[in-house]
Amino acid sequence: MTTLCNASGRCGGCAYINMDYSTQLEKKQHYVQGLFGGLHAEPVLGMADPLHYRHKVYATFGYDVRKKQLYAGLYEENTHKLVQTDDCMIQNETANRIIRSIVQIASSMHIEAFDERTGRGVLRHAYLRTSQSTGKVLLVLVIGSRELPGSKVLIHRIIEANPEIASIVLNWNNHHTSMVLGSREKVLYGSGSIIDELGGFKFQISTRSFYQVNPVQTQLLYETALQMAQLKPTDKVLDACCGIGTISLFASKSAESITGVEIVPEAIEDARQNAQTNNVKNVRFICADVEHYLAECDDYFRVIVLDPPRAGFSEDFLKALAKKRPEKIVYISCEPGTQARDTKVLRTKGYVVTKIQPVDMFPYTRAVENICLLQRQDKKEK
Repeated sequence: MTTLCNASGRCGGCAYINMDYSTQLEKKQHYVQGLFGGLHAEPVLGMADPLHYRHKVYATFGYDVRKKQLYAGLYEENTHKLVQTDDCMIQNETANRIIRSIVQIASSMHIEAFDERTGRGVLRHAYLRTSQSTGKVLLVLVIGSRELPGSKVLIHRIIEANPEIASIVLNWNNHHTSMVLGSREKVLYGSGSIIDELGGFKFQISTRSFYQVNPVQTQLLYETALQMAQLKPTDKVLDACCGIGTISLFASKSAESITGVEIVPEAIEDARQNAQTNNVKNVRFICADVEHYLAECDDYFRVIVLDPPRAGFSEDFLKALAKKRPEKIVYISCEPGTQARDTKVLRTKGYVVTKIQPVDMFPYTRAVENICLLQRQDKKEK
C-alpha cells in the first residue's frame, strides 16, 4: 500500500497510516474487547472519509540549520524530536494551509523560531481550531520571547493571506514544558473565540475550551451515547466533567433537567454562554470538583454521564458515584484502558456492563473512543 504521509515512519503519530481502514476498525474492536475481559464490544463506528478530520491542530516551529530556513512540524511520538511536515493527512486542510502561510510570512520578516535549549528566538507553536459549520479559524500564536516583533504587520499579512481566520490570540510560553499554551494571553484580532454548530446547537470555542477534535464523529458519539441512555422526559441527568456543555445541551432535548459539573472555570463560562446562546432553559452549570459535588449534593439523578480526561476517576469518586445509585451510568472515554479499570470498581458496587460501543474518533491512530453503558442491578435481579 502506498503511504499517505511524507512523515510516515518518522512522526509516529499515525501508527496505522498504511493500514486498510476496515482493518483498523477490526483491530480497535478487538483491542477494546480485550480490555473488558472478553465482554462483547460492538463493531467500531467508523467514518465515511477518515482523512483530514482533526479540527484541533498544533504545530511547532523549528529551524533547519542546513537549509537555513524556518519550518513547522510535529513532535515524534513519545519524544521531543521535531519532525518537519506541513501537510498532515489527518489534520484539517485549511489549518495545514494556514501553517504553511505563517512559515512563509514569518520567514520573509526574519522572525525566528524559539529554541528551547537556549531560550532564544520567538515563534514556538501555532494552535488552530477550525469550525466545521462555518469554516472560520481561531489561531493562537505561542511565543517564547517577551514581544512579537513586527506584530501588527505580521498579523495583517496572516489575515490578508488567510481570510478564514476569525480571531488571533497571542500566548506567552517560555517554560521548559511539554504544554503548548502558557498562562498569559492577549487577543490581537477578533473576539478570541469562534462558533461551531453541532446537532443543531451553537458552541463557543475559546483557546482553552474542551471540544472534541473530530466534529463529524463527535455528533455520532453523543447521539449514540444518549440513545444508549434512553432518557425519559422526567429524568434528571448529571453530566460529570461537562466541559463547555456539549453533552448537556444534546441531552436537554430529552430530559427534564441537566446539571453539568466541571472544575475548569473558563469551560463553565463557555457552557453558560452556550446555554444562553441556544436558549436552553433546563440546564445548569456548576464549577466544582465533581467528586466533592457528588458527596455534598442531595439530588437524585436517574442517569449520570461520565466523560473524564484520559486518567479516568479515582476509586473514591467511583464509590461516591455508586452510593448515589443512578439507574444508568453512561461512561464515555478517550482511554478505554482506564475506563475498563473504572468499570471493574463499579461492577463490584452493583452495576453490570450492558453495552460496549467503540467510536473511531481518531482514524489512522491506535486511539479509539469508547462508550460503556452500566445499569444498576438490584439484589433480587442478581
